[in-house]
Formats: sequence, C-alpha cells, structure tokens
Amino acid sequence: MQIRDARTGDLEGITAIYNDAVSNTLAIWNERTVDIANRAAWLADREKAGYPVLVAIDEAGSVAGYASFGDWRAFEGFRHTVEHSVYVHPDCRGAGIGLALMVELIARARGIGKHVMVAGIEAKNGGSIALHKKLGFVEVGLLPQVGTKFGAWLDLAFLQLTLDARSDPDGIAPSR
Repeated sequence: MQIRDARTGDLEGITAIYNDAVSNTLAIWNERTVDIANRAAWLADREKAGYPVLVAIDEAGSVAGYASFGDWRAFEGFRHTVEHSVYVHPDCRGAGIGLALMVELIARARGIGKHVMVAGIEAKNGGSIALHKKLGFVEVGLLPQVGTKFGAWLDLAFLQLTLDARSDPDGIAPSR
C-alpha cells in the first residue's frame, strides 16, 4: 500500500468511498451523495488552502482510503487548529489503512505548524474512537443529540491531539 497526495485521477475512488459513507454509515452526517465535480471542487479548495488530501493506494492501483484536514473554525483565533477526516473503502476496513493515513496526516499537520488536531466522531463509533486513542487523541467532550441520520439522534464525541509542546502560539517570546 502506498500513501500519497491525491490526484485528479483518484477522484472516482474518493467519491465512491465518500458516497458509501453517506449511504451506509454514520461517519458522515450528510444524507445526499455527491458527484465527482463536487469532490474535485473540494480537492481544489483543500489544495488552495495548503491542506493535504492523502490517498491510500492498494496493490491494484485503486483508492483504498483517503484522509484530509481543514480549518476547525473560520476565525483567526483558531488558525493553529485543524479538524480531520479519514475514510476507508468498505472492503478494506480493519487492514490498518486508516492508521497509516492518520500517521501521515498527523505528520503533515505538524509539518505546517498546526498545534491541535480535532476529531468529531459519532459517539457510538467505537472502532474510530479506539483508532484515535491509539494515536494519542484524548476525549475532550460529548455533544448529545446534535445530529440526526437514519431517523435517529446522534451524539458527537470530540477528541483532540496536541501536535507540539510550544507555549507561545506564534513563536514570539512574551514581553515582560
């Protein structure tokens, strides 16, 4: 398996994985599938912002999973924090692809100077929560019944990983 930056040729595989998650899981709280043009615009937006979209490519050359991060909130005060997503093709789950994508994604976030990575996970998704804890994420909050899908209320668990130990957000020593 190879982890690399996504290319336009990967959009069909990314779109298929996204749409499977929309149609069959609680990983994405959208109810409408998207087309390749939608994912192309999303990829272009991430690239323009300087954020990675990574793909896991299997031995057959197919997209087995993808991961990315973007701004957590749109306000300047949150500029050092990102929220990520990671999705794996249903036939490839449980094979370590999510872990491999996350390890590289965390390295990329550190590489561009981000301080915190946030995960918003459906609270009953024990597999995803366990994966994140394995990577050092800690649970920091629970928002009960903030979402809905498939006719049920959903709880959102927040986990976070502190990516560095800096005490000054902008690398400037405090004045005394």
